[in-house]
Amino acid sequence: MPELPEVETIRRGLQPVLEGRRIARVELRRGGLRWPFPPGLERRLAGARVLALRRRSKYLLADLSSGETLLIHLGMSGRLIVAGRALGRFHHALPAAGPHDHVVLETGDGTRIVLNDARRFGAVDLFPTEAAAGHRLLAGLGPEPLSNDFSAAHLADAFAGRRAPVRALLLDQRVVAGLGNIYVAESLWLAGLSPFRPAGDLGAAALDRLAGAIRAVLEAAIAAGGSTLRDFRHADGALGYFQHEFAVYGRAGAPCRTQGCSGRIERRVVSGRSSFHCPLCQI
Repeated sequence: MPELPEVETIRRGLQPVLEGRRIARVELRRGGLRWPFPPGLERRLAGARVLALRRRSKYLLADLSSGETLLIHLGMSGRLIVAGRALGRFHHALPAAGPHDHVVLETGDGTRIVLNDARRFGAVDLFPTEAAAGHRLLAGLGPEPLSNDFSAAHLADAFAGRRAPVRALLLDQRVVAGLGNIYVAESLWLAGLSPFRPAGDLGAAALDRLAGAIRAVLEAAIAAGGSTLRDFRHADGALGYFQHEFAVYGRAGAPCRTQGCSGRIERRVVSGRSSFHCPLCQI
């Protein structure tokens, strides 16, 4: 599933072709994805201008001149593809619709933004912009990890008295928004913390390291264009490259990259998901 860096990379790629543009035509090629599409979606989108393109956690949000906001979640395999317009040195012709192209937005200048989702775990919704904070998918989210609302003090409050493993709480979107398995693993390695350590046991120094590591890992991942493992592509079709910088994720059995550490990365399956860490330097 695309995590914060991948969704932010897509947002930045779409921004120059969507913000300020009018949605001239909408084509829905099925009745929904994970959930049915909102009633009248085509009619409500057509003619609206995109005032701003935002991201909240792993959700893309397009604020429209109609007073509504379009929400897109890419799920496990979703992609947004831009066609019919030059994007830097990239240019994509207008191809025939593929079997997994489910939503097509066409702007006034002929650009097409296609939502492609092979597994159909993605989602599309449309709701009044003024009600965004209370939307069922957004209301319970924690702070953005690159915002001023996120800090070691926030983690201290969220972890206080908690015996759950720190990894589990970082994956909880109510604690911090946008983190998934990849970036939690990388952040905990950079901070030198075991993913299985009880969160409430972390002291001030460890929380400072963790908050800084989360920011550093996310910023590096965004700079690299995110991580491509299976389906992720930028809006212009390019791949992300942060996977080449992974210290622990997917490196089971490989030497730890911490200077002076002789450990090897271990993989452990917890609640059906793989966790990667160095048992020597992550304590």
